[in-house]
Amino acid sequence: MTQQPWHNGEVGVDSVDPVVETVGALAATAPDAVIHLRAAARSGMAWPRALLEAVSLWTVPHETWQDRAYRYLIAGEALDWLALVERLYPEIEDFIPPADLERLLFEGALPDDVTPEEFKTWMGGNKHRAYLNYWYGVVVEEALQQSAEDDVRKREKARCYPDNEDMVEEAFTHLYGNTRSVLLREFRKEARLPEFSPLSLADCKEFTYWLSKLRFNLWDPARVASDTRKGIRYLARLEQVPGPLVGEEAEG
Repeated sequence: MTQQPWHNGEVGVDSVDPVVETVGALAATAPDAVIHLRAAARSGMAWPRALLEAVSLWTVPHETWQDRAYRYLIAGEALDWLALVERLYPEIEDFIPPADLERLLFEGALPDDVTPEEFKTWMGGNKHRAYLNYWYGVVVEEALQQSAEDDVRKREKARCYPDNEDMVEEAFTHLYGNTRSVLLREFRKEARLPEFSPLSLADCKEFTYWLSKLRFNLWDPARVASDTRKGIRYLARLEQVPGPLVGEEAEG
C-alpha cells in the first residue's frame, strides 16, 4: 500500500515509504521472538530495546493465546504494535518498572530516553513502516473523526439543536462522502462480515483503516494532508499521542 499524503513532508514524515509487508511475509511462527525477548532481558539489555527487537522478530499476523484472540496486522499492512506488546510484555514483566509498564499499557509510551531513531532501529524498517501505517490509518484517523464530530456539535449547538447521532453521520459524510451506516455496510461486504454480527475491536480498527484509505482516494492530496494534520493536532491537544515516534508529527 502506498499512502503518500500520510508520510510526506506536509504531514511531518519525510521520505518514508509506507509500503509494508503483507500477511504472506508474516507467515512463520513466533517462538524465536519470545526466546530472544527473554534472553535479552535476562542478559541485562534495557527492556524497551528487548521488547522492540522482539517485535521486529515477530512473524505471526494473528493468533489465539491463552484464550484471547490477537490480531497484530490490520488489513495485511498496519501493525498494531500495542496489541503485540500486550502479548509479549508478560514474558519480561519482572524487568519493567511498574510506572513504566503502566505508561506503556495505558498511554502507549516508552520511557522518554528512547529516541525516535532508536525506536525505528530496534523495531526494524519493515515493522516500523507497518507501525506508521497503523498510527496514521487508525490512531490519527480516529482523532480526525472525533475532531470532525466536535466541529459539527459546536455548529449545531450554536443553533440550539440537541445532540444526536445525526451529528456523527454528518461528520462521516464530510470526511468520507457518505454516512457511517452506509460505509459500515460497504465495509462489511468487502470484509465478508455478517451484516448484523457485532464487530470485534480488531474489526473496528480495520474499519477505521479502511476509511482512511477511502479518504485518501476520495479527496485531493492537499485536503488529505490538511485533514491528517488536523487529526494530529487533535491528538496533541488531548496529550494522547502514543509512542516515541511522534514528536515532529504532532508539531505539524
